[in-house]
Amino acid sequence: MKKMIFAVMAIAAISFTTSCGNKTQQAGEAVDSVALVDSLAEAAAQEDINAISGLFESGDTAKLQETLAAVKEKVVALIKENPEIAKEYVAKVQNFLKENADKVKAVAGDSEAAVAAVAALTEIEPAQVVSSFIENVGDAATEVKDAAVDAANQKAEDAKAAANQKVEDAKAAAEQKVEDTKNAAKQKASDAIDNAASSAKSKLGL
Repeated sequence: MKKMIFAVMAIAAISFTTSCGNKTQQAGEAVDSVALVDSLAEAAAQEDINAISGLFESGDTAKLQETLAAVKEKVVALIKENPEIAKEYVAKVQNFLKENADKVKAVAGDSEAAVAAVAALTEIEPAQVVSSFIENVGDAATEVKDAAVDAANQKAEDAKAAANQKVEDAKAAAEQKVEDTKNAAKQKASDAIDNAASSAKSKLGL
């Protein structure tokens, strides 16, 4: 992923530098945005295309699944930067997978997960792939936001419950202390009466 980001940044820097040079030499000339999007998508896709190509000989199904998962992650990253670049990136990876369908199938073998991963990237148009990812990213963001709100609400409820419990504990402790004081006073009075009675009996010789 880092390699992809550095590659995109490098090409972007070169493209914008060239653009600035052209503006100096040819005032008012606009940057060819279509070519820029294509070059950025090409740089992003080539790394993954090379990785998949390297699996044709090894036949590593698990590595194919891992690489296709990385492709999906890269789509999400590119969508955040520019959906058009993401769409072109998907188109280039998709074309490669279709052109090498037999080799890709050979690597995927009988793995349902690998076959499904390939199908997810090849059976619908690039624009639809990107749209579905945008919806998923939006849903994920909403879920995270909702989870954060729920967590905050739960934390507030827990704090409120803890505070109420402390009040109840303090109230119970105060009531117990009053009760203990009453019992101690009663015991003291009872002991005093018993002592007085004993003293009186003793004086009477009883």
